[in-house]
This record gives sequence, structure tokens and C-alpha cells, in this order.
Amino acid sequence: MTVATAFAGMRRVAPVLFKAGCPDCRGRFELAASALRLAIGASSRTTFYSFTCPDCGAAVRKPAGERIVELLTGGGVRTLRLHSTV
Repeated sequence: MTVATAFAGMRRVAPVLFKAGCPDCRGRFELAASALRLAIGASSRTTFYSFTCPDCGAAVRKPAGERIVELLTGGGVRTLRLHSTV
């Protein structure tokens, strides 16, 4: 089987973009999955996503509930699983 045969019928997929906002400068923008990081902890207090604001450069960290985690992981956002030391 050739590469052309193996990929025949596949279409190019548009990159996933996530809408986000900065609490510091109030900027609204779209970010690619590569611009976001997701940390999954043992509780809702330790599960969050983060990014750098493209407008003002602020480091932004926001809580991530179950639905947000599902959307971000499904969209290809890099994920870090935090482990308890207890």
C-alpha cells in the first residue's frame, strides 16, 4: 500500500481554536491548542488551564471543570497530570 492510497479520502482538518479572555487587560481572543496548558489535579481546586495573554503578556490561570477538561483534551491541549505526594 502506498502513502497516497493510505490517506486517500482524508480531508485536511482546520486547527481547533479556543476562545479566551484575559482578566488583566480584558482582551478577548482565540488561542490554538498549542498556546494552552491543562493541569489535572486530585480536586477541582488543583485542576486548571493556563496561557499567556497575547495582548498584554500576563500569565493567566483559570479553573477547569469537567466539561472544560473534556473540551481541552479533545482539542489537543497538552495535559499535565498532577500527582498527590500523600
